[in-house]
Amino acid sequence: MADAEPPGLDLVVCGSGVAGLTAAVEATAAGLRVGVVTKGELEQSATRWAQGGVAAVLSNDEDSVDAHLADTLAAGVGLCDIPAVRALVEEGPDRVHELIALGARFDTDEAGVLALAREGGHSHARVVHAGGAATGAEIERALVEAVRQTAAVLMERCFLEDVIVEGGRCRGVRVALGGTVSELRARHVLLATGGAGQLYAVTTNPAEATGDGVAAARRAGVAVADVEFMQFHPTALHHPAMPRPLLSEALRGHGAVLRDAAGNRFVDELLPRDQVSRAITARIAAQGVDHCWLDATALDRFGERFPTITATLAEVGLDPAVDWLPVAPAAHYLSGGVLTDLNAATSLPGLWAAGEVACTGVHGANRLASNSLLEGMVFGARVVDAVAEAVDGPSPTGAMRAVLDGSALPGGIPGRRLARPLPAHPLPAHPDGGQRGSVGPEDAEKLRAELQRAMTAGAGVLRSATSLTATLAAIAAVEARLAERSGPLWGPLANLTVVAADLVTAALAREESRGNHARTDFPETREEFLCRLVL
Repeated sequence: MADAEPPGLDLVVCGSGVAGLTAAVEATAAGLRVGVVTKGELEQSATRWAQGGVAAVLSNDEDSVDAHLADTLAAGVGLCDIPAVRALVEEGPDRVHELIALGARFDTDEAGVLALAREGGHSHARVVHAGGAATGAEIERALVEAVRQTAAVLMERCFLEDVIVEGGRCRGVRVALGGTVSELRARHVLLATGGAGQLYAVTTNPAEATGDGVAAARRAGVAVADVEFMQFHPTALHHPAMPRPLLSEALRGHGAVLRDAAGNRFVDELLPRDQVSRAITARIAAQGVDHCWLDATALDRFGERFPTITATLAEVGLDPAVDWLPVAPAAHYLSGGVLTDLNAATSLPGLWAAGEVACTGVHGANRLASNSLLEGMVFGARVVDAVAEAVDGPSPTGAMRAVLDGSALPGGIPGRRLARPLPAHPLPAHPDGGQRGSVGPEDAEKLRAELQRAMTAGAGVLRSATSLTATLAAIAAVEARLAERSGPLWGPLANLTVVAADLVTAALAREESRGNHARTDFPETREEFLCRLVL
């Protein structure tokens, strides 16, 4: 095993989405030596695919940070950590202005004023976009340019095997690049590896979204919470392309309406995403179809407002001016993840988490539209502030109050520990692991598809004890087949099974319906589950 430990490396950032790149830029500006490791190329992350904008109170005189806070709390259905949300909405505008100063170009009106849109769950127009629905790509472009110029170490196309734990703290990470595993050591490690949308057969997430950070944290004994709350985007284009193209929330904000197979409207399009997704899933099941329709024919200047979506639709032969657009829910965003405090510190000193991989308490049971990019920007910067101030471990703040003393403080959500053994350390991700039956690409794809079908059927938008129990059995069957295999494709599959088992275990334990978690056998919200389920 090779070692890669540049002298004086202060922070290793795992991931190249908005949270990781924000932290890398801020850390370099603070005089820290930074290494960045990423699974694909630096530009290749879920941030790049994000069509939704950034929600922040910037220039709308009728809006306020208190209104943004209230909207976020309403969407989170009782499980948001209030101080974490307060940090998000109060610090968010400064982070947006810093991004603009870095070179990000957001849409403006003819007078050069930022154009603000309203999206589902928001009481005011407060969402900034770039290129209509290419916000993530523009944010990624600006941050990538800065990181390529400043990072002391940059490792692309490498796989995060595990975090290194020595003496009760994180000391770095093990990463695989081709057939070589390296140890990259530093004083601090930030997990910014994104989500786990590849758990499902239909997703808006790129192929790299296999829950690597959550799985690595679990193997290290780090607390994970709220993983039952997988958000499904209600209006993914119903088309064989994968990841599924998004038909942005902004379309409904501008007046597009949802219609069922009979052409009837059946839901308020500006409700939070969880409610719209459940309504669509129930309606298409009742009508025996596999999609409904988004009618955007009444929108003016569609091509001018949404050039990226227009181009996507043109590729599949659809014209939004005359065609209703086929849509169905798709796995989109993991609202839970590695548990953190208000500084983004995890339960393991030296290990931090920000972005979709983290459970900061901001999203609760359902993420409010366009809060995700903002969360990455805010908490990625908070990591650097804490490291610069020599903070070295979690405090009883934010979502971390669920496991540390402090859950009774105002806004704190109590935690309930779930009993599931820690997953075994994975087999080597490189081909010299000495195990039998190396997995070829076709075999690996079949195993992943088997897991995805089981998760979609039993742990999707609508769930029950029966469906979840069957899904656990399917996960175990995939794990058993992987146990005798090795090869470079084993690691991502193993991570998917870890996160899948955690998600389904938590979903079985939460005997209620709340936010992104809907149980057909427990359709109501129950007061006894006003808590975080912690693994």
